Amino acid sequence: MRRRVQLGRAGAWAALATGPLALAIAVGQPSATVAASSAPKPQRSQQSVTVADPSGYVAEFVDAWLRSSDDASSAAARRVQAMAPGILLPARDEEAPVPRRVTAVRSTPGKDGRWSVTVAAQYADAVRYFAVPAIASSSGSSFAVTAAPALVTAPARHKFPDSPYEVTVEEGPLATTAGEFLTAYLAGRGEVSRYLAPGVELTAISPAAAASVEVQEATAREQSAAAEQVPGDGTTVHVLAQVEARDAAGRWPLAYELTLSARDGRWEIAALVSGTTGGAGR
Repeated sequence: MRRRVQLGRAGAWAALATGPLALAIAVGQPSATVAASSAPKPQRSQQSVTVADPSGYVAEFVDAWLRSSDDASSAAARRVQAMAPGILLPARDEEAPVPRRVTAVRSTPGKDGRWSVTVAAQYADAVRYFAVPAIASSSGSSFAVTAAPALVTAPARHKFPDSPYEVTVEEGPLATTAGEFLTAYLAGRGEVSRYLAPGVELTAISPAAAASVEVQEATAREQSAAAEQVPGDGTTVHVLAQVEARDAAGRWPLAYELTLSARDGRWEIAALVSGTTGGAGR
């Protein structure tokens, strides 16, 4: 940079020596520049489109519809008319049972925001299923029930899949770690953190949900989980631990899917992923 300034000064003095025109030319000549590249155009990220599911709205509607009668002045009837004007009300006897709870169990989207929602109405001695057509705005800000509920059969039971946990885990370091971790997690006996792999964050259930926890059966996906000794560092196994938790109210069979990794001669909990694969209770 200093050399460039010195050359510029020398050129200016030479121009002054040769006359005003030369000075004007020297000053007017552009210096070498680096063209700035144009800023890259921002790329539009592909965002997933949020689909407005009217299941909750439909469940609330069916609950009100099953509690209403041809008396349009009742609170339930007013709810129905507010949510779905034009839908006929049932002529329900005053002594007829009402559902304890109405829950959406299936929703199927159609075209142009239309949906078919199936709900389960749970009575004291039976469960009834209703299919209800509905429509939702793309933003999810408005819903409408488009026809009266249809009484239908229960959804078919899906074929029970084969469990991926086929390797039996005998008593040993792996089963002990799983049992002690779940005892700390459910019963608050011991610190959960001492069983966790580095970087894993997990806290115990609070307040404690059980007085005691006992592993009934442990199975794994990988054959290395059946080894009597802890394998080398970095070995990872996936385990399904079926436990019995006890409290003052009774005994509760629970199942937990755990990922464990070996480090420094012991097993550590790398993840708790229950509810994703299943296969318990065969």
